[in-house]
Amino acid sequence: MIPFELARPRSLNEAIALLDPEDPDIRPVGGGTAVMLMMKAGVLRPTRLVSLRDIEQQYALVRAGANGELRIGGLTRLATLEHSPLVKEGWPLLSSTLRTLSNVRVRNVATIGGNLGHADPHMDMPPVLTSLGARVTITGPNGERTVPVEELCTGYYETVLARDELISEVIVPPQAGRPAAYMKVTTRAAHDWPALGVAVVLDMKGRQIDRASVIVGAATDRPTRLTQAETL
Repeated sequence: MIPFELARPRSLNEAIALLDPEDPDIRPVGGGTAVMLMMKAGVLRPTRLVSLRDIEQQYALVRAGANGELRIGGLTRLATLEHSPLVKEGWPLLSSTLRTLSNVRVRNVATIGGNLGHADPHMDMPPVLTSLGARVTITGPNGERTVPVEELCTGYYETVLARDELISEVIVPPQAGRPAAYMKVTTRAAHDWPALGVAVVLDMKGRQIDRASVIVGAATDRPTRLTQAETL
């Protein structure tokens, strides 16, 4: 493995300042699951890794917002979300999806911001969060901006994030009793990466479907809305 610098900033602003918008070999690292795999495979040879471990407590909160939305710090570990009583009660689609997302070891380490920012099309969370109408807060040297999760990925391992921007928060509207489900097909075990995943959220008027959100993942280079299925 080629030697690299490991920086450990003490604030989000310091972390952003250590990134370089022009240098793809400087990477932020939260849980590090994807980064370590890429380094072992020789796909990534960083000159500097910016560890977010020392600012984790500030950006790993799971709480209800003033309008009933779920607010998730970008450094929240997937296992924390999985076991959160707030998530289980108010966002059961997220809770059930997380139970079969990869394995326990990965969920104990991986963060929600890293999971979304990695933009691997074979992921469970992007289509599920898209179906729920979630958005992310992106923080960079010029401040904050908000982007729908549906618009975050632009292609294979590509996002709208600049190299000196980080996902600081994920905001999920209330599920509010809406019927919802996520189903995936895997080539091996149930917790494996999806070969195909479909997330569906329904808005009901009485016993009639008023609006459907149908998002497919893993079949294309980014989560894709099935507009024809939504209008049936």
